[in-house]
Amino acid sequence: MNHRFLTIISTGALGLASMFATAQNPIVRDQFTADPTARVFNGKMYLYPSHDIPSPIESLKEWFCMADYHVFSSDNLVDWTDHGMIITQNNVPWVRPDSYSMWAPDCVYKNGEYFFYFPSAPKGERRGFQIGVARSTSPTGPFMPMREPIKGVNGIDPCVLIDTDGQSYIYWSGGGMMGAKLKDNMVELASDPVRIEGLPDGFKEGPFVFERKGKYYYTFPWVRKDTETLAYAMGDNPLGPFEFKGTIMEESPTGCWTNHHSIVEYNGQWYLFYHHNDYSPEFDKNRSARIDSLEFNADGTIRPVVPTLRGVGISDARRHIEIDRYSDISPKGVKIDFLNPDNKFDGWKSSFSKGGSWVRYNKVNFGEKPVKTVSARVKSPAGGTLNVLVDGPKGKKVASIKVPKCNDWRVVSADIVGDAPLGVHDLVVALQNGRVDVDWVGFDALPWTAGAMTTGRYRNMFAEAGYSQAEIDAKLAAIYDSVFHGPNKVYFEVGDSMAYISDIKNYCCPIKLEDGKKAWLER
Repeated sequence: MNHRFLTIISTGALGLASMFATAQNPIVRDQFTADPTARVFNGKMYLYPSHDIPSPIESLKEWFCMADYHVFSSDNLVDWTDHGMIITQNNVPWVRPDSYSMWAPDCVYKNGEYFFYFPSAPKGERRGFQIGVARSTSPTGPFMPMREPIKGVNGIDPCVLIDTDGQSYIYWSGGGMMGAKLKDNMVELASDPVRIEGLPDGFKEGPFVFERKGKYYYTFPWVRKDTETLAYAMGDNPLGPFEFKGTIMEESPTGCWTNHHSIVEYNGQWYLFYHHNDYSPEFDKNRSARIDSLEFNADGTIRPVVPTLRGVGISDARRHIEIDRYSDISPKGVKIDFLNPDNKFDGWKSSFSKGGSWVRYNKVNFGEKPVKTVSARVKSPAGGTLNVLVDGPKGKKVASIKVPKCNDWRVVSADIVGDAPLGVHDLVVALQNGRVDVDWVGFDALPWTAGAMTTGRYRNMFAEAGYSQAEIDAKLAAIYDSVFHGPNKVYFEVGDSMAYISDIKNYCCPIKLEDGKKAWLER
């Protein structure tokens, strides 16, 4: 068997499956993502956040600093793809390129185009912020910015509502909470701006407006005391008047001054996207996007949302499950810390210090095939024992992991005892004895945390997906036979020392080489 060729086949077949993200909050783990506006296009969720960065200029060292926008997408709210930068302050004709003021954006689809709305500081003698538009035929771009901002709109935080009758509205803040109709071209006002009435006193910004069952929800960050809540009002018309109803999310318990959000329905469930300074607890101008589920009461009012670390979605048992993004935690004996305080994007760890302490992580999918082993990345100066359970701290124990003395991180494994769980369960990790730090837990073959250049071995992503070695061998043998011997083979031998590979079975003709032997050239 041509093992080198099989390596090429298996690597090519699985190459696109090697990019995975996580299902916990925050949802983007390699950069700051504030002011997340979520939109559903063609059955997929797209996220348009602003992009906090450490300021390269002295005047913004202690303030918000944003130079560009990225767009992300997901079809399960678990695995997020970064499609890269779509707009930068350097390629918008009317934006002052050293302003670092690309604040909260929005994106909508109408008339075969995607319209990306964003605020920024203009060039020249114009003051304050204005709102511009970039256009594309794809939700991920490339976007072409208009040469001038929208006339008559001065402010920040644009939001666009396309009503059920097709009429579009734009909302913004800065100098008051404002709104206006848009022309059908989506880049000009069709009415004079109006001030949104019916809102409480106090600082307000970041409007996000949506319609549900004939009611219009005007939602916004609101400083009730010292930091921002998320609040809302309801009305019968897109531009109000609105009746204030209360808060969707209370002030941050850690003192993050801002919050900014969007609310969207996806596959029958409503979600709240918002931000928090998870990766920057000492500086709340660097924020990260989160998601939590949102529910409505029978009268249409919104139930308050309690922010979680766990977030949304179902986690695969055969992936790294970061239990520090827990659903619930014991009152004592567990502490969550950064893995590396010098690089907080490395994530967090759970530090167990008291026997009986536990962490619960909900909605883990064990699939239809029983798992055989559980692994954990751990560190323990004195050693200890971790118990792995399902369905609660007093649920069924599926494994005990003996953790040796180790001052450095290492992966330890244990066999599953008894009947392995199937389907979706809550996962619990509890400390039986000792003191143990845990980075992640997962079952069976898991994606590696380092590539072949570091480990000297190549990944088997079939095994990581839960297939047995016998199934993998059978699949690869079938592919090999099809390629080399089957009726649709693409490999053809010529003589005793030559061969060619046909692309799509095109007609091939021989060519003569200098030594008199023949080779084959595809037309």
